[in-house]
Formats: sequence, structure tokens, C-alpha cells
Amino acid sequence: MPYFVLATAVLLLTSLSFYSGRNGALTMAGGNMRRLHSLPSYYGAYVALWCGLPALLVSVAWTVLQPHVAEWILIGSLPPEAQALPEGRLRLLVNDIENLASGSIARPEPDPVVVEGAAALRQVHLIGSWAMVAVACALAAAGLAIGRSQLSPDLKARNAVERVMTAVMVLASLIAILTTIGIVLSLLFEAIRFFSYVSPIEFLFGTHWSPQIALRPDQAGSSGAFGAVPIFAGTILITAIAMLVAVPIGLLAAIYMADYASHRFRAVAKPLLEILAGIPTVVYGFFAALTVAPFVRGAGESIGLDVSSESALAAGLVMGVMIIPFVSSLSDDVINAVPQSLRDASYGLGATKSETIKNVVLPAALPGIVGAIMLAISRAIGETMIVVMAAGLSANLTANPLEAVTTVTVQIVTLLVGDQEFDSPKTLAAFALGLVLFLVTLTLNVIALYVVRKYREQYD
Repeated sequence: MPYFVLATAVLLLTSLSFYSGRNGALTMAGGNMRRLHSLPSYYGAYVALWCGLPALLVSVAWTVLQPHVAEWILIGSLPPEAQALPEGRLRLLVNDIENLASGSIARPEPDPVVVEGAAALRQVHLIGSWAMVAVACALAAAGLAIGRSQLSPDLKARNAVERVMTAVMVLASLIAILTTIGIVLSLLFEAIRFFSYVSPIEFLFGTHWSPQIALRPDQAGSSGAFGAVPIFAGTILITAIAMLVAVPIGLLAAIYMADYASHRFRAVAKPLLEILAGIPTVVYGFFAALTVAPFVRGAGESIGLDVSSESALAAGLVMGVMIIPFVSSLSDDVINAVPQSLRDASYGLGATKSETIKNVVLPAALPGIVGAIMLAISRAIGETMIVVMAAGLSANLTANPLEAVTTVTVQIVTLLVGDQEFDSPKTLAAFALGLVLFLVTLTLNVIALYVVRKYREQYD
């Protein structure tokens, strides 16, 4: 409730600030916009920024700091015997109080200290939230007054607004860059920890994958095996099958819709084709497990082949259907972007439509088509649900598409499911796999950029 009140109040004050600033600037100019340095809307935006920006910054800072302050107050309000507990037990007590206060758990007979602490914590959060509303609204009102008082025909409102917007865009860019750097560093550091337990040579070139670490030395599988070649092979096999389905169908569909289909057919076919991209992958997984996999097994057995109930072929076929829109839609847009003058010149030289497409349109659209294919490959490598439901979890080193295999992403999910300790090779192996997956995707992007730069052509 406090957050809804805060959002409503700040939005209303910001809207009022905009109209107040714009109308105030026009009033000062006597209704003649030529006397103003900037357009009236910039004056409105200037006052709106004075109103909304401080309130937004305070709300964000308050939201980040409030849990820590509330926890500090909670610990200070606990009985002396609770405060004297060891650090670990005190931490557990605070967690129980926070969970009970938030309703995350329902204890049948909670400790009285936990109940009293939860009630006090709720009160602290409630008071803090309403205090945030009051402070933010007061700052918004003060900003409205300050911004309104600075209005004058000579005020360079446009320059000020554009400086603020430039700072916002720079901040957004920095967040994106820092997020990427943080992801890479987190993968790198955890992968280095993994390689302190397991040799990189064994991981990259070993042929047996069994990352189970026993709790006692006398248990089976206590040493574990971290040869990731079967996982890499399964990923490549399923991706190759998917691309053999998606690239020909997607590219031919794009060529037909761009150069052969009527406008009426294109208006219906392209949206229907792109619906495939909006279907959840779990639906594809159900389709693969319940329809395609039994069909593949039955068809193989009818001609004497031994087909596993979960196979790379079933997963690859369904995955190929899923990524057809990535190839067809992007390739269609690229082919349509080829200038019509090139087609007309080819026709003027006596070439047929098929010859024009083969010798003029496709070479001109090649960089975009390669980019679409690389995007589809990256999408296929990162798919998980279809592989889990149709190809299984077995790390088999095989090139037979009729057998069960697994992929890198499936193993990452498997290793991180449930409560895990991040100090064992089993769990840290997920980060090593993630680092390899990241490097492979980065390599594909570099190859795509190289192809685009090499074959890019400039047209007037």
C-alpha cells in the first residue's frame, strides 16, 4: 500500500510540474514562444525533473537501505540473552524472525522471541515505508517549487533537460556494461576454483562425465569424473540436427515470402510462422516427448533400427522447428532490404527471377543471413527444456542421433538444482561449463561480425 501511494503521488506531482512549467513559461513570454530560449515542453520537462528525480533517487536509496536498518533495529530490540548468542545462532534467529514477518514460513509453535520480533519488524517496516512516502512527497513538492521559481524566458531549459537525459543514457549503458563484466567475472572466478580441483586437460579432453562426489571416501563414485567431451559432443549433435532443419526451411521460406508470395499470402503466412517463436519451450518439450520421440522410435523400429526412447534426433527435430522463425523472419527482412534497383538491373540484363535471387539478392543479403543463422545457433546451444524432455540426461559420447545424449545447459541446470555447497567440484563444474558456453557464443558472434564486415556492400 505505501508503495502504491508513493507512486501515485509522485506521478501526479510530476504531471502537475510538467503542465505548470510549460504554462508558466508561456505566461512569462506573454504567449509568444519566440521569446523563449526553448520550446515550452522543455520548460515543463525541466520542472518535472526537479520534482520527480529527487523523489525517485530517495525512494531507491530508501528501499535499498531499509532492510539493513530494520535488521539493525531488530537486533537492538531483542532480549539480552538473544543478543548474546553466537553469531551463527543469532543469524538463524534473525532469519526466522524475518521469514515469519514476511509470511514466508508458517511455524506451528513459534518461539515467543520470534513472534515478538516478527511483530516489531513488521512495525518497523510499516513506519519506514510511510516515512519514505512522506519524505519523497516532500522532496517532490520542494522540487516543484524550486523548478518553478527558476523559470524565465532566458532559461536554457532544453540544454539542462538534454544533459540530464544524456546522464541517464550513460548510466543505463554503464549498468549494461558492468552487468556483463560482473557475469563474466563471476563465471571466471568460480571456474578458476573448479580448475583448482580438476585439471583443465581432464575437463576439456576427458571422455567420461560423472560429477557425483560422495560424502565419504568409501562410497561409490567418491572421486568423480569431469571429462566434458560427451557433453560438448551432445550439444554439437543436437545443434547440428536443429540447424539442418531450421536453415533450409527458414531460408527457403524467407526467399518465397520476399520474392514470390503475394501480399495477401505474406500478410497471413509471416505472422503464423512467427507464432512459433512465441510458443513456450516447455510446450515444445511436451510435443517432443509425447509425439515426436515415440514417432521416431516407432519409425526406426519399423525398419530394424534400435532407437532409444529419448534421442538426439527427436530433440533436434523439435528444436529446429522452434528456431525456424529466427532464420526466416530475419532473413526475410534482410532480403527485402536489398535495393529494388539491383533486381531491376539484373532483369534488364535478361536474368530470370531465380537467377537474380541466386546471383544478386542472396550475395547482397549474405551478411544479414549469416547473422540470422548465428543467432539461431546460439539459441539452439542455449536451449534446455526440449533436451531434458526429449534427449535425456545421459552423457553419452556418440555420434548416433538415435541414442540419448545431453547438452551443456542441461548439465548446468542439473548441477545447480536443490541445495548445493559451492565448495565442491560437482557444483563448481556448472560454472566451468557456463564459461565454455560463454566462450563458444562469443566466438560465434566474432565469426558473424567477421563475415558481415568481409561481405558487406554499400549501395546508393
